[in-house]
Amino acid sequence: MSIFGNFCKHYSSQQMFVVLALAGTIGGCATASVEDQKIVANKADPYERVNRKVFNFNDKLDNYVAEPIAQGYKAITPDFVQTGVFNFYNNLKNINVVLNDVLQAKFSQGAEDTGRFMVNSTLGLLGVVDVAKKLGLEQNDEDFEQTLAVWGVPRGPYMVLPLLGPVTARGIPGAVFDTAANPSSYVGAPVQLMSVLNTRANAEGSLKFIDEAALDPYVFTRESFLQWRNGLATDGKSSETADFEDDLGEESSSKTLADFNRKGFAGEAQKFTDVSKSFTSVEQSFENTAKSFQNAADKLEKLKK
Repeated sequence: MSIFGNFCKHYSSQQMFVVLALAGTIGGCATASVEDQKIVANKADPYERVNRKVFNFNDKLDNYVAEPIAQGYKAITPDFVQTGVFNFYNNLKNINVVLNDVLQAKFSQGAEDTGRFMVNSTLGLLGVVDVAKKLGLEQNDEDFEQTLAVWGVPRGPYMVLPLLGPVTARGIPGAVFDTAANPSSYVGAPVQLMSVLNTRANAEGSLKFIDEAALDPYVFTRESFLQWRNGLATDGKSSETADFEDDLGEESSSKTLADFNRKGFAGEAQKFTDVSKSFTSVEQSFENTAKSFQNAADKLEKLKK
């Protein structure tokens, strides 16, 4: 994966949707000069001329509104608070992850993600502390756009939306489903604003990297976004995805992914059984530990008497 792709792994899908929207706002003088260049036809980006105009609009919005507010937030907010806010929203996002695990027949991963959500929601103080990571339960990233890809829905054209930024045709219904399934979507605007602000503040370094390193920030953002989405849809097999789409076409590639998931169904079911057994063992260990603490407390009480 690219440098941008590696950065994407540290953020949730919804948060990356916001970050990439803000990445789509980068351009400044460099983007202005690009408009004078000849736009090269790109099969994935048939609306490039319009997309670049929206890209420039988002750029000004970020420069004059989002960036100053985010910098002020970062200046007055301690790092541990920013980490806690990120962990809290990332934990809520695991509800979406589990739903899409099931829809993609990734049952063993679904069991792990359920365990991650339960551990962080209890021991992690509603997700503010990422206890699950310390226990070896890594964060997975599944969303409904990936599910649609597994089901064989073509990616469709790349677009840049006002305020929302980069998206594909397949990603639009995916984002609607993910938003509806995420509990944070139903809280007040101030709470949602905190999530967006926190994400924008933590993305500052990466956004500057795009602005300074890319000859054409628009193309850099587009290619990084599509590579990132392809990598998610194929569980990291981005090079294979590129070969599928170049040689077989997008529709054939999606069907191949769907066939792969159907063939892996039986194996995933067995993994789910194994993981379920491991969770039962963990539960038993917790019960034994609780009994040990209770016995120790009883002995202390007797000593006091």
